[in-house]
Amino acid sequence: MKIFKIAVVVLLFLVNLMVAQPSWADKKLTESPDYIEVTQALDTILKQKETEGATVENVEKIADLKFQKYILETGENLGQCRNETGTAILVYGQKPKKSYSTSDNALYLLPSGQETDDEWDCDGVYLPSDVKVAGIDPVDGQQSRGAVAYKIVDGTRLIAKTNPVTSEIEFNVPPAKVFPAGDQTNWFIPDTLQAALDTGITKAPIDD
Repeated sequence: MKIFKIAVVVLLFLVNLMVAQPSWADKKLTESPDYIEVTQALDTILKQKETEGATVENVEKIADLKFQKYILETGENLGQCRNETGTAILVYGQKPKKSYSTSDNALYLLPSGQETDDEWDCDGVYLPSDVKVAGIDPVDGQQSRGAVAYKIVDGTRLIAKTNPVTSEIEFNVPPAKVFPAGDQTNWFIPDTLQAALDTGITKAPIDD
């Protein structure tokens, strides 16, 4: 299964290479927090591969990081999320200016069949504990995982779909990171979906 995932990531990379054009040439890409984090992580894992040899895990991680680096170098400077799951999902975006939250972002409702506005930065997707997601295993060997945030890097065009056979949500790109609830990150990750809804969710800006 992991070998298949690597092949899919490589294929996506090659397809994007043929159709995408660099759009960050006039931007200070090297100052982007996402770009710095991705390039540092890639350097680290490449050195690890040289020292310890190739493994399924580090080859898979290298493929993911190279794909993220490519997205950052060739994509727009904003992420965009499309929902084709058949039900509404919650996505991350910039918190309102008058928000009293200490988190870096906020949650917004994205109805099925719609995508976020291309001038609004979608940072990722909130995944409650009771939602099955392909490729995300339970944390620390637990029988079930808690709520998580599925982060994407700027420039990503994420599409969420529901597999009609397994009922799992599937994404067209691997996550930059998966943050569990209670993690040290400054993302807003409620323990439950109800806790998220209780904060008062507004609809994400939609691409017309």
